[in-house]
Amino acid sequence: MQLKPYARTLAVALSLAFVAGCSSSGGTQDGSMDGSRTGGAAGSGVAGSGQVSGSDMGNGSGQQADGRIPEQRTIYFEFDSDRIRSEFEPVLASHARYLRSNGNARVVLQGHTDERGTREYNMGLSERRARSVERFLSVQGVSPSQVEVVSYGEERPAARGQNEEAYAQNRRVVFAY
Repeated sequence: MQLKPYARTLAVALSLAFVAGCSSSGGTQDGSMDGSRTGGAAGSGVAGSGQVSGSDMGNGSGQQADGRIPEQRTIYFEFDSDRIRSEFEPVLASHARYLRSNGNARVVLQGHTDERGTREYNMGLSERRARSVERFLSVQGVSPSQVEVVSYGEERPAARGQNEEAYAQNRRVVFAY
């Protein structure tokens, strides 16, 4: 039966079309979650509602002027979601530009979740998050040989705690060059 390869191809094509059709409208370049540049505690940078905001875009492009690796290397996700948030698309686009212009560069996309859910579910969710970033980069022209996906689930939290502030910081994909 030859239907399975076609279904897989169709699913990949639809995913890529969806990612390509997303619009960009915000984000930060400095790695902070709310646009404030703080070198302080892990709990800083989360809005009072526990939502990650991205109101300070700097120059609006997210691209390093001198060809260096982009400064912001973490993007964040909503609860139980692998959908790339529009405020992080400029960050992903800057990483894509860097990778396209540096063909020998390699990146590991490290997927993470908060502690809610089973270990098995969180491993799958963190992989889906990293794969959605991988698809975005692919649509932007990054070679698949430059990208590796690793799923950590809930095993490497960025912030300790059982509150929305900690959970929001743990739902992430990290670019490791």
